[in-house]
Amino acid sequence: MNDTLTSDVTGRRVEVNGEHATVRFSGIVPPVAGLWLGVEWDNPERGKHDGSHEGTVYFKCRHPTGGSFIRPNKVNFGVDFLTAIKNRYVLEDEPEEEEKEQTVIIGNKPVETIGFDSVVKQQSENKLRFPSGLPSPTGTFSMLKVLVLNRTGVTWAEVLRCASGWPVLEKLYLESNNIIISERPADVLQTVKLLDLSSNQLIDENQLFLIAYLPRLEQLILSDIGISSLHFPDAGIGCKTAMFPSLQYLVLNDNQISQWSFINELDKLQSLHALSCARNPLTEEGSKDAQTTRQFIIAKIGQLRTLNKCVIQPEERRGAELDYRKAFGNEWKKAGGHQDPDKDRPNEEFLAAHPRYQSLCLKYGAPEDGELKTPQPFLLRNELLTLKIKYPNQLGQRVIEKQLPESMTVQKVKGFLSRLLKVSVSELLLSYESPKMPGREIELENDQQSLQFYSIENGDCLLVRW
Repeated sequence: MNDTLTSDVTGRRVEVNGEHATVRFSGIVPPVAGLWLGVEWDNPERGKHDGSHEGTVYFKCRHPTGGSFIRPNKVNFGVDFLTAIKNRYVLEDEPEEEEKEQTVIIGNKPVETIGFDSVVKQQSENKLRFPSGLPSPTGTFSMLKVLVLNRTGVTWAEVLRCASGWPVLEKLYLESNNIIISERPADVLQTVKLLDLSSNQLIDENQLFLIAYLPRLEQLILSDIGISSLHFPDAGIGCKTAMFPSLQYLVLNDNQISQWSFINELDKLQSLHALSCARNPLTEEGSKDAQTTRQFIIAKIGQLRTLNKCVIQPEERRGAELDYRKAFGNEWKKAGGHQDPDKDRPNEEFLAAHPRYQSLCLKYGAPEDGELKTPQPFLLRNELLTLKIKYPNQLGQRVIEKQLPESMTVQKVKGFLSRLLKVSVSELLLSYESPKMPGREIELENDQQSLQFYSIENGDCLLVRW
């Protein structure tokens, strides 16, 4: 392309040394003579400025370093159609790459997939020009239910302007567009059930509140947006927010969540059942306290059924809540907590940090002084549990009492009982009941877990069947 452009090139897609951009300006940029193109790069790190030069705004970029001025003869305005198709959609044979695991949403469930990289390459990532001016005619795409606009450069204003043309849209993917949610959807996007805003680093909690009243939004994907804080202003301690009324599945992977107050706020979501929050400072994988972190999240969000794609079984929830109740028992007492309900008045600071603690005390009973004593791990007697052992299916077998280490695995307990009862280990089925939960029986189904894992305490009763 020479230095004398005769046609309007604004909005054209261009390539410069392998980097792609969109022409936003064509003209003179004083004091340097000659024609210049102002381009906005797909990769903002490639640019130098925001479209301004010496105080004059020639064009606007979404990123402060997304723009450059380039001579027309340095720009490639394109190739023939067939070559573009081959280059874009990788139709020619290429060496096979190592397949990577990815997660996709099928129906209402997250599914691990292998080998989807080649498919993802072919989806979206085209820099689109969206119509300006009036909104799209209602029902332009009357049957459209899934729309992927990842890496297309679409703005939130453009989404809302076009959305009237998608009256039955259910899934909208807007990953990596540098989106800023600038206004609340009014009479559009009301049918959307899944919204993916991943890798839009300019989104903050106040912007999220603008989409908080989409009535059918069930799945919200907010991975890698940089969020670190959240507070629902309409809901106090122990209350539910009116925001996101239908939200069931929330993805917060790869963010900057480092405070438990963020997790406390999630308990205010009235329909939340599934949460993914991997690779945050609070939940760093590989940490020696990873299991404790998982337990605390479960204890803090009462209605949660799935955490980081792992189902929360009833016995895991019970163990997590009992351990949480015990872990913060001394702090509760110092803050004004008491076993006597008439004297139980923990201060506001404690309740703000542990909003579910009082409800856990109602569920399991207030922690007793014996539970809150500082453990002495080097003395075996301090790790022994005194348990009753019953045989519900065996008439004539008397109830016995034994002391067992709390670190003893279910498998070893079965071995001990096998020798005691002269019964094969493979025939034994174990469960237990607690005076704190009368009428409920908890199965010990994992042979590799310890008695402590199941939150078995002094005075509980092992039930042995064969």
